[in-house]
Amino acid sequence: MLALRVLDRVERSRAFADLSLHHALARSSLVGADRALCTELVYGTLRWRGRIDYLLGQLLDREFSTLEPLVANALRLGAYQILFTERIPATAAVDQAVHCTRALGADRAAGLVNAVLRRLSREHERISFPELRDDPVAHLTHALSMPEWIARRWIEHFGADEAAALARASNDPPRLTLRANRTRTNAAALLEAMRLRFPEALPCRWAEDGIVLGRQGNPGREPGFLSGLFTVQDEASQLVVELLDPRPGDRVLDTCAAPGTKSTGIAERVGPSGEVLSLDRHGRRLALVARDARRLGLDNIRTLERDATRSLTDLADGTGPRHTGRPFDRVLVDAPCSGLGALRRNPDARWRIRPEATEALVNLQRSILARAATVLRPGGRLVYSTCTLLPEENEGIVSRFLQDAGHFRLVAAEEHPERLAPLLDAQGFLHCLPHRHDTDGFFAACLERVE
Repeated sequence: MLALRVLDRVERSRAFADLSLHHALARSSLVGADRALCTELVYGTLRWRGRIDYLLGQLLDREFSTLEPLVANALRLGAYQILFTERIPATAAVDQAVHCTRALGADRAAGLVNAVLRRLSREHERISFPELRDDPVAHLTHALSMPEWIARRWIEHFGADEAAALARASNDPPRLTLRANRTRTNAAALLEAMRLRFPEALPCRWAEDGIVLGRQGNPGREPGFLSGLFTVQDEASQLVVELLDPRPGDRVLDTCAAPGTKSTGIAERVGPSGEVLSLDRHGRRLALVARDARRLGLDNIRTLERDATRSLTDLADGTGPRHTGRPFDRVLVDAPCSGLGALRRNPDARWRIRPEATEALVNLQRSILARAATVLRPGGRLVYSTCTLLPEENEGIVSRFLQDAGHFRLVAAEEHPERLAPLLDAQGFLHCLPHRHDTDGFFAACLERVE
């Protein structure tokens, strides 16, 4: 019942699935395994919605898109259990879907839900999907559950075979990855401690402070998390800070900081003699940065509610009311983006983002990057990063900035630590991809002010 309510809210109001699920679970009496099952049902149904809709569409006597959202989501939820879970018998999945449909006020559709799901349980193995070699767009859309516009863009950018590999990887649950708080421990010691509960834990391949636990569990409930020994952070996200390379004593600006994983990673590196100024235009989200800093024992982070598309020069020239000082040694622009590199972590994003939204994002990204560049000292470094895979939000932004700014250069691949070389292209851009590196999809570019 709760899973269906969340799915219905996500579709009707375009709400974020993680926030909707968190609020629903907080108000519920579910505990332990039931909470985990509810989470799986919500994320799994959203992840495989495209494939499920295709199968259901073969069994309906009307267009699937004409169904009211509650009925459509009851069918999807029941179908997910039939197709993707082994512990829930098909008959139980059908009965529960019918019960939820009635309980939420759609009695008239209970017969439809019952009939279609029972037929699905009998016939789904006989339904074939479009083949990649015959129709790549239809294969990614119907077999691999990607919206058509994303399928087309990925095929255009990567080619059909690699786009399919990317889509498959984007449907896998993400790895649980931690960043050791280097002010209190190190990756080797953290790995030894975590292996008591996660025996398959391994060091990260590229991030020097990172360890990988696997794909199951809740490290946020571990004693080490509560005592500030580590932060849960994907390896690719950790590498953005490594590319920035903050040094002890540096003054660093994080322009789009919330929820704070990169800000705290920077603060751990600059140490007590350094300072991190974390900006965000959303005060409630900015509070998450301060909360995490307290948990990690970091008192070198300052937060400021600020729109980074507006002038930031007062933060560097000492005229601002809260911060004295000097230009920044390092600046991070982890820009708002379409998020298409993190679909395995946020499966609802593929259905929420519209292709026309990227134009507005590009304008926002250009504005933030231009403002951030004005407060960097000569010789300082600025990293621009996103968790998307669209060139217009990545290479296109950096290329346009370099043309307009005049006094910045792109730091070459050979100037970065050698361990990052497999992730850097010939120009020096960092690319992390789910199907190649088993990380979230990230892009980053390191720029140096030359005058």
